[in-house]
Amino acid sequence: MNIDTMIQSSASLLAKDYNKNVVAMPTETCKLPSRDAIIEILSKMKRVIFPGYFGGEVLSAETAEYYAGHLLTQIYQSLKEQIAIALRMDKESEADAEATAEKASAALISAVPEIRRLLLCDVEAGFNGDPAAKSKAEIIVSYPGLLAIFVYRIAHILYEQNIPMIPRIMTEYAHSKTGIDINAGAVIGEYFFIDHGTGVVIGETTVIGNYVKLYQGVTLGALSTRSGQDLAGVKRHPTIGDNVTIYANSTVLGGETVIGKGVIIGGNAFITKSVPDHTKIIVKTPEMIFKSPKNPTEKWEI
Repeated sequence: MNIDTMIQSSASLLAKDYNKNVVAMPTETCKLPSRDAIIEILSKMKRVIFPGYFGGEVLSAETAEYYAGHLLTQIYQSLKEQIAIALRMDKESEADAEATAEKASAALISAVPEIRRLLLCDVEAGFNGDPAAKSKAEIIVSYPGLLAIFVYRIAHILYEQNIPMIPRIMTEYAHSKTGIDINAGAVIGEYFFIDHGTGVVIGETTVIGNYVKLYQGVTLGALSTRSGQDLAGVKRHPTIGDNVTIYANSTVLGGETVIGKGVIIGGNAFITKSVPDHTKIIVKTPEMIFKSPKNPTEKWEI
């Protein structure tokens, strides 16, 4: 069989498979949301929440309101368009998609002042909790933990409006940039700080209180997802109380697992049951054996 025949054969098989519609295919009238447009929305949100840090703006009392209003208008229009696209892809009618998109976009715009307040609390938590931080400005422009939290707090508003696809696109963008995976469905309180951050995973039904600090490699996950879609909407991830610190590479699993207030979890712990308030969990250090060569000139083989 020559290459032209093979191509024709494969193309024919693919065309038949496309028509089965096992997965909804984008069409000219039913497109996928634009990842680039969603990232641009996040970029503009950074500029409106932290003016001067990501766009070089210098605002005065006379220009601040116009600046914020101009950016919020652009965000609203672009977000409404992308939400409507996502809803049409999710099989909503044109009229319903437009109405829901307007409502959800307006909900996010109205939440922006509260999002800024929460993020400023998160910046404060980062500065107070990290002696290596030289300034709050440094945290805003360079800390991956804050970027992941920033994106989460925006995506969470849309998740609460039952908007498909877009919250996940947002949080996976943050995941790709930071190595921190926060599902938009998680509920996270004030003064939240992720130190270093790489490898942190926070599952969809996680609930986190106020003044919580996580280190790199922490997983707040489910005990098992073997039942797949049957578990959708079920509390699968842990609840973390106020003033909890969880150190590097620790894992807390299960929807019935509650970590009480003021708990400190040391590194490398594996927890699948609830922990009372003000408990300290320490993983016993493995025994290390140091052997010195009998002869000072003896060489070790590696």
